[in-house]
Amino acid sequence: MKGSFPSQVLTIVSLDSNNGIYPLAYAIVESENTASWKWFLENLGDELELGSNSNYTFKSDRQKGLQIATQLFPNAEHRYFTRHIHDNMRKKCMQSEYRDHLWICASTTTISEFEHLMKEFSEYDKEACQWLKQIPPVHWARSHFLGREVFDVLISNMCEVFNGKIEKGKDKPVISCLDFIGEYLMKRICNLMKAMKKAKGPLIPTTTDILDARKKDQHVVDVRIQTYTFRKWELMVIPCRHAIATLNEISKDPEVELGIYEWVHKVYWLETWQKVYSFKVEPIKGRPMWPKSNCPTKLIPPPHRTQVGRRKKKEDKMRVKG
Repeated sequence: MKGSFPSQVLTIVSLDSNNGIYPLAYAIVESENTASWKWFLENLGDELELGSNSNYTFKSDRQKGLQIATQLFPNAEHRYFTRHIHDNMRKKCMQSEYRDHLWICASTTTISEFEHLMKEFSEYDKEACQWLKQIPPVHWARSHFLGREVFDVLISNMCEVFNGKIEKGKDKPVISCLDFIGEYLMKRICNLMKAMKKAKGPLIPTTTDILDARKKDQHVVDVRIQTYTFRKWELMVIPCRHAIATLNEISKDPEVELGIYEWVHKVYWLETWQKVYSFKVEPIKGRPMWPKSNCPTKLIPPPHRTQVGRRKKKEDKMRVKG
């Protein structure tokens, strides 16, 4: 946040089943550090009743404060966005071939193929491959994901999209900024509810499109455990094209499409999508309705801190006048 008393907006954003951003929590703190992230995640854990044994999946850009704070959930799966690893690698290796090797290694879904690709990377540049090996693959490679979540996102544009939507509110005072964010969330939920009314189930629109467009090569399929040689079904819990053909073959009535839909995880069903947005965002009560504080001392504004960098707004106005 900008202004006379600059601060930081911490956000936790997830994806809904239709590949849309799902802002889970946000808070305004003095600065982004270990203490603020620890406080933020402790409150998140209390609100969602998350214990130390919760098996949620946290994705981050490896910010040091966040790394320490996520130790609150030792059993959670911690992943790093591949884009952040790519940016750090680009500082050391400028050629595009390094980027290609990284993304191919991160995207493959089997450990055997991952090891083969890492060997090719080592033959191309042993030093760069050794640098990448310092990061455990369980944090960034699809082939090593545990499969506890039903999507395998590698990029980090979720938070960027949400921050872009609330950018205009960051110029406002704290209460006005919170009102701005709340109003955006209300409008977004209303628009999504309109889209849900137009959707034709039983699956959400994106999943229906995926099932219709499945065109992959044939692989060995075991429908009993929902896995096969490329692990696509295991990671996404959406049958591939060959799995769909197999399910049609063993189905009592292959003409009935619902038989295929039953093998898709419930998170991708329209009714689940509707439940996710069934809540309401309550507006912030006005100042006259705020409860009186029992704090014995008078609260004073936080200390003013000069922001780093040039004053862009003032310079832009001078350019316009000139």
